[in-house]
Amino acid sequence: MVDAHQTFVIVGGGLAGAKAAETLRAEGFTGRVILICDERDHPYERPPLSKGYLLGKDERDSVFVHEPAFYAQARIELHLGQPAVHLDPAGRTVRLGDGTLIAYDKLLLATGAEPRRLDVPGTGLAGVHHLRRLAHAERLRGVLASLGRDNGHLVIAGAGWIGLEVAAAARTYGAEVTIIEPEPTPLHGILGPELGALFTDLHGEHGVRFHFGARLTEIVGQDGMVVSVRTDDGEEHPAHDVLAAIGAAPRTALAEQAGLAVVDRADGGGIAVDAALRTSDPYIYAAGDVAAADHPLLDTRLRVEHWANALNGGPAAARAMLGQDISYDRVPYFFSDQYDLGMEYSGYAPPGSYDQVVCRGDVGKREFTAFWLHQGRVLAGMNVNVWDVAGPIQQLIRSGAPLDPDKLADPTIPLTALLT
Repeated sequence: MVDAHQTFVIVGGGLAGAKAAETLRAEGFTGRVILICDERDHPYERPPLSKGYLLGKDERDSVFVHEPAFYAQARIELHLGQPAVHLDPAGRTVRLGDGTLIAYDKLLLATGAEPRRLDVPGTGLAGVHHLRRLAHAERLRGVLASLGRDNGHLVIAGAGWIGLEVAAAARTYGAEVTIIEPEPTPLHGILGPELGALFTDLHGEHGVRFHFGARLTEIVGQDGMVVSVRTDDGEEHPAHDVLAAIGAAPRTALAEQAGLAVVDRADGGGIAVDAALRTSDPYIYAAGDVAAADHPLLDTRLRVEHWANALNGGPAAARAMLGQDISYDRVPYFFSDQYDLGMEYSGYAPPGSYDQVVCRGDVGKREFTAFWLHQGRVLAGMNVNVWDVAGPIQQLIRSGAPLDPDKLADPTIPLTALLT
């Protein structure tokens, strides 16, 4: 067992960091555990920020990973509202924003990601929003309610998961919504042209207007407030508020300052880690949105920004810090809820990696499962309003065995039968 006099420090107060701290105690670590959070709130989960909490269905307290009393009971020392500003691998210390110097024996970086910013005129106007933190969601929830009451317009830059989920929430409140997206369909880089149109139709039925093939170039204001936006094709769209939903960038500044190996932004960015989530420094690990890991199953370096990766990656890193033999090979997984559509996606099928998309079920009724294949092997699967199949889908991905596409498309054949 690790020496009880050792100190393990976790930088990052999100789901990955909180679950790592919990796991250290659950695995019997008796030394000091210090969790450094740059936000003043206790660690919380992010999916509700664009789903249940944003819609007003979930209470604020429901988003927190643990009850506040948990940390004291588990002897986890919390530093809330204190960003880590300097990391010294040689001296094994972390300096906080208030000057506090904390020594560590092992360190976990779970610094997450931050919203990418629009680089256009007008971003300083009132009414320009991002969605990443609880404070953002609190503000945006009030904005959507106000827009709904006043028949106001929300323009969303980006038709990714955050953009679409906020659009669904905004329409539920009654706001007018326009989404500006340079690609020809929503989620084009994830679902491809084959299934991206599914979300065009879904949102179109709920009154969302799409403007594809264009980029937002200016946010127009009057008296400090947003009044419209302009796009690079010369169009102008009315707007009272704007949401930038153009992706997130891994927060690697601390790692870069410390000289740790990082991945080029053109390749997705992130802190480079091995299959045990260990960085180029043997005493420092990384997990969650910021970690670009060597994935043993997929045989590639992969950075995953979704909830399940934080939920499972934090504990995996904690066990690796304790000296356990870890090979983090979870199949990437995420989920989304929009109006009456619920979906789960498992796997990894970037553009150009697959040669066939096979569907089983009724696509028209939005009750189906789609599979992305390469030479008959399942790379990824998405179940839409069909449940209890994520496990078998992930088993098909893990098996790597070529399948008969006709059998895969046949809903009378259980997916589990294809595993034999």
